[in-house]
Amino acid sequence: MQEIIDQLAATVRAAAAGNAPLCIRSGGTKDFYGQQERGRDGASGSILDPSAYAGIVDYEPTELVVTARAGTRLGQLETELNGRGQMLAFEPPHFGVDATLGGCIATGLSGPRRASAGAVRDFVLGVRMLDGRGDDLSFGGQVMKNVAGYDIPRLMAGSLGTLGLLLEVSLKVLPLPAEERTLRLSMSEAKAVEMMNRWAGKPLPVSATCFCDGELTVRLSGATSAVCAARAVLGGEEIAEGTSFWESVREQAHPFFRSEKQLWRLSIKSTTAPLSLPGKQLIEWGGALRWLSVDPEMDTEAVQSLVRKTARDAGGHATLFRSRTPAAAVFHPLPPTMMNIHRRLKEKFDPMSIFNPGRLYPEL
Repeated sequence: MQEIIDQLAATVRAAAAGNAPLCIRSGGTKDFYGQQERGRDGASGSILDPSAYAGIVDYEPTELVVTARAGTRLGQLETELNGRGQMLAFEPPHFGVDATLGGCIATGLSGPRRASAGAVRDFVLGVRMLDGRGDDLSFGGQVMKNVAGYDIPRLMAGSLGTLGLLLEVSLKVLPLPAEERTLRLSMSEAKAVEMMNRWAGKPLPVSATCFCDGELTVRLSGATSAVCAARAVLGGEEIAEGTSFWESVREQAHPFFRSEKQLWRLSIKSTTAPLSLPGKQLIEWGGALRWLSVDPEMDTEAVQSLVRKTARDAGGHATLFRSRTPAAAVFHPLPPTMMNIHRRLKEKFDPMSIFNPGRLYPEL
């Protein structure tokens, strides 16, 4: 395995010496995510593929910690964890069988359980990576601890490979719930937002919520006694296909996502009232995540301006998650001070700006 790292490091050093950009790409299941004008087929530079560096390095179920190489298939890792009665609590989307751990961390995407369990970055304990000079660096470890300065392992979550090439990741894992049930209730959007926030303020084992087309679907997870008690309190109809339903939401196989329309992702205050926006919406995370599907024939600039303003007014931000056509800005624009921090970080980790240039923001 060290030979693979040496080869990857040599490629990085050669690229840095020639000021040649590298497009980090392994499974390619999330190629659509990020700035679209930068080609995912190597148009923005040579492909740097770390998929050969795969496998679980260390796993101690009693310590609730796993360390795996970045090229490890996400499905393989989850199968190993599930076999020991454990899971990746942030429930990461795969978007394909070739999804890898490195891509999971680099995109920083979480699934339906995120509101109750936490985000990807909350479970990252340590990373091993190659920086833009080809240096092999390690940060963090295998335990939670206070950090002075930048928390580099968590900083890598959602960086889209712009700071370095992930080699290994140590993650905190959690036990699988003893019991899970999925309920469905019919109600208006306003009522659904109200109920989700009301339940969030009570000791109920709600692990996921999804509202679409007048139906609120709720997942209960935890001890059998707690789930049964909550089932009696919430009411509604229990659905047998709960597992497949939540997988369809996580993997965007749900009918709402099956279209060629623009897909916006609005992260806002959970208590925000129903948003007056064109298109169709699906709500997750207790009201904090609003997906918006918009007809691509609509005026793109007008829609973008309206969506971003709406998200900003609701105390959050908006991302153009998926689109058939390139956009000038996929991610919500950053204030000058925050962009300056991003630039300084990029300069420190990738001084020649060879890793995924422009994938996160055109300026990086």
